[in-house]
Amino acid sequence: MADPRVLAERSEIESEIAGHTICQQLKLTAERFPDAPAYSDPADGGGWTTLTYGQARHRVLAIAAGFTALGLGPGEAVALMMVNRSEHVLADLGAVHAGGMACSVYSTFAPDQIAFVAGDVGARIVVLGGAADLDRWRPILGELPGLLKVIVLADAPEGELFMSWDDFLALGERALAEDPAAAEARADAVTAGDVLSVLYTSGTTGNPKGVPLTHTNIFYEVVATDRLTRLPEQGPQISYLTYAHIAERVLSLYLPLFKVSHIHFCTDPAQLATVLGQVKPMLFFGVPRVWEKMTARLQALLATQPAEQQEQVRAAMAAGLAYIEAAQYGRTPGPEVTAAYERADAALLSIIRAMIGFENARWLATAAAPMPLEVQRFFAGLGLKVLDVYGMTETSGAFTANSDAEFKLGTVGRPGPGVEVRIAEDGEIITRSPANTAGYLDRPEATAELIDEDGWLHTGDIGSIDEDGFVSILDRKKELIITAGGENISPANTENHLKEHPLIGQALAYGDRRPYVVAILTLDGEVAPVWARGRGVEFTTLADLAEHPDVLKEVETAVAAANEKLARVQQVKRWRLLPVEWTAETAELTPSLKLKRRVIHAKYAEAIDAMYEG
Repeated sequence: MADPRVLAERSEIESEIAGHTICQQLKLTAERFPDAPAYSDPADGGGWTTLTYGQARHRVLAIAAGFTALGLGPGEAVALMMVNRSEHVLADLGAVHAGGMACSVYSTFAPDQIAFVAGDVGARIVVLGGAADLDRWRPILGELPGLLKVIVLADAPEGELFMSWDDFLALGERALAEDPAAAEARADAVTAGDVLSVLYTSGTTGNPKGVPLTHTNIFYEVVATDRLTRLPEQGPQISYLTYAHIAERVLSLYLPLFKVSHIHFCTDPAQLATVLGQVKPMLFFGVPRVWEKMTARLQALLATQPAEQQEQVRAAMAAGLAYIEAAQYGRTPGPEVTAAYERADAALLSIIRAMIGFENARWLATAAAPMPLEVQRFFAGLGLKVLDVYGMTETSGAFTANSDAEFKLGTVGRPGPGVEVRIAEDGEIITRSPANTAGYLDRPEATAELIDEDGWLHTGDIGSIDEDGFVSILDRKKELIITAGGENISPANTENHLKEHPLIGQALAYGDRRPYVVAILTLDGEVAPVWARGRGVEFTTLADLAEHPDVLKEVETAVAAANEKLARVQQVKRWRLLPVEWTAETAELTPSLKLKRRVIHAKYAEAIDAMYEG
């Protein structure tokens, strides 16, 4: 029996969003705040080039008119592949205003994956950023007979199939000027039940699955997110994660249309630290790997400081951690803890937060993979709550979340407003809410596995719910290790402890049907060279470091430290340090930086087997 309070909250939100579309929301925001800054791209030579909300809506209508002129029909798809920039958002919204739907494609997908996605969604028009994106599409364009046009932002090739972005905009502006009422009518005809976007799960095995999300799905998610974050209007944000990822799409494409946020695009993730210092965002989301890298860089920087300064920072961070931990749900920091934190904050912590661009941060979050508790504790030491949320593409994003006022470190928070969450008999987390997709695109069998006859969406994750309603995730249902002795082990738990050491970039624990657990490890490509130079270790490449006795000794220490936190059956008995990094391009990681376990198992089968010999 559902909780009446949950159902009442759901009904309230459903009444609030009934019939609304993203097209209406952009129009409303542009009319209320025509001069508010909307989208800023980095300008050549420094600074920013900015569009206001009024300018943005005009551009969206022109793009919609351009798509219509090219032959895009209602319900048809526009596929997008480019870095985060204003053109990505405007083309996305333009497709929707033309009555179509947008489909951002991971730029790390191989040509055969792109061919599958474009064919599966029925892409009629493609918008690409430049030569690198075109190189991924060119081999498969002949496999897409329904394709009308390929629009390229920079260096569009010759040929009837191709069109430059500038020529496309000119076409749209002419069409809009000739019949502005037609563009408005096309947007007005969009309904709340129409598909807003189709996103493809990055997939650890097999072809990705298309997830259609309607305006109602997204509106519900946005309103629920707004109620949890309670952020002010017109605050600055950074967009840097791919729009093929549901979290970035909700937080920096859809939510800003409600909050009138000012989005700054970081077109090169390597420049994220610089952009953070420039923008000082009020909201920042990062997958765990982003937070892990920040932690590793800050720890490496701290290690280069004089011993006395290092001790001052450690003491200040101890006060910050004690304060955050004491502020968790059901607890209140005592006067001594509060006073110690306030002194540390005034003297040092606020300076460090300003240095890394988080002085104005009101909501920091992570999701998509398990977040190491030590990384959360590190940022808590700086007086920052990096709040774990939990969701899927299939649930339009987060359906459980920690909030600034109600949080528990190590959990993924409580169910969102109007969201039902239960633990099934086999330990699987299941959920039901209006944000959930109705099913996969043209995959009835997969849909039947995803959503049961009572409307519960099965996440595939094993977890628990505590007495205060906070959800914890153990691991993926299909990824639990069952040792030869019959013990169930979460590989993610072991991997997170291994990655607590800044030298270790990635870790994979293995041991299914085996007598003990082993691990394959990689170095952090940014931290390892800094660590080595600070200790006088000579090297040329990362591969050199992976073989150096000093590095191997330090990794051995890291494994021992991880094992101290694990039960005996969970401990890593043998390990292997690889001479390479894992990336989405080298196929060991998904585009959202999750481990592709089966790929790694196959690719490094010889190394795994060697650790069980003798």
